[in-house]
Amino acid sequence: MQNTKPTGVIIARFQTPSLHEGHLELIRQVKQKHNRVLIILGVSPVRGSRKNPLDYYTRERMIKQAFPEIIVLPLSDQKSDTVWSQKLDELLHNNFPHETFLLYGSRDSFMGTYCGRYTTTALPPIKDYNATAMREAISDKVFDTEEFRAGIIYNTYNLFPSVYATVDIALYKNNKTQLLLGRKPNEAVWRLPGGFSDPTDESFELAAARELQEECGALEIGPMEYVASVRVNDWRYRTEVNKIITTLFSTDLVFGEPAANDDLEEVKWVTVKDIPGMISRNEIVDTHLPLIAKLTEKYTY
Repeated sequence: MQNTKPTGVIIARFQTPSLHEGHLELIRQVKQKHNRVLIILGVSPVRGSRKNPLDYYTRERMIKQAFPEIIVLPLSDQKSDTVWSQKLDELLHNNFPHETFLLYGSRDSFMGTYCGRYTTTALPPIKDYNATAMREAISDKVFDTEEFRAGIIYNTYNLFPSVYATVDIALYKNNKTQLLLGRKPNEAVWRLPGGFSDPTDESFELAAARELQEECGALEIGPMEYVASVRVNDWRYRTEVNKIITTLFSTDLVFGEPAANDDLEEVKWVTVKDIPGMISRNEIVDTHLPLIAKLTEKYTY
C-alpha cells in the first residue's frame, strides 16, 4: 500500500566545510514536517573545482554526522534540465517505489528549472549564507592537524590527471630566414617565446599572441599558423602524473622590434641556418629541440 504522507526531499549541494546555520535550519524545518526525509546531493562532472571542491562521499559523511538517520543519495548534474528532472524522478521512484515526495528548495535552488512529476515548495531564507564566500574565506587557511593534511592528499589523489596547455611561438622575419629566440634569467640556453595558456584565452592562437606580446613587447605580426602539438619533457613534471602539452605556432614580424619582457631577460634574432650549430653546442634548451625539429620539417631552411 502506498504511503499517503509524502517523504520530504531536500535537494542541495552543501559545498561548505561544515553545515552552516542555514543548512541546519533547512533540515530542521523539513524534519518537523516529515517523519521521512531524504537529501539529494548534486554531483558535478568536474572533480575538485573551486565551485564544487567536495566530493559526494565527503558531503554525505558531513550530513550523517549531524543527522545519521537521514538517507543521502547522489544525483549527477546534466546538461539538460529536462534530463536532470527525469533522472531525479527516476532516482526517487526506483529507490522508493511506494512513496510520494515533496521536494524542498530555496528561492535560488533547482525549483526554477525542475519539470518533473513531483510537487515542489520553497522554504523562506533563514539568512543570506554565501557558500562561495565561505569557501574563499578558508581557501588559504592552513590547519595544523593530521586530518587537514590527509584531506589535501585525498583531494589530490582523487583529481583526474591533468594536461597543462602551453603555447610556443616561432617569430620569423626576412622571409623566414631569421628566428627570434629568448633567454631566461640565470640560464645560458635559448628558447622560443611562450608560456601557459590562460582560462581567459578564447583560443590557443590568442594565447600565443598574448604570450608573445607579454614576453617580447607590442609587435605587429601576421596570423598565427599552427605547426604542431608536442608533449614537453619539462623537468618540473618528469616525476609527476600531470604533463605539459604545448601547441607550437609560427608567425611573421610585420612591424616593431622585440624587447625582452616578463619571463625573458634577453631576446635575439638568429639566422636559421645557424641553428644546427647552436644545437650541437647545446645552446638551445633541450625541451625545445622537438619544437625546432617540427619547424625544420615544416619550413626548409
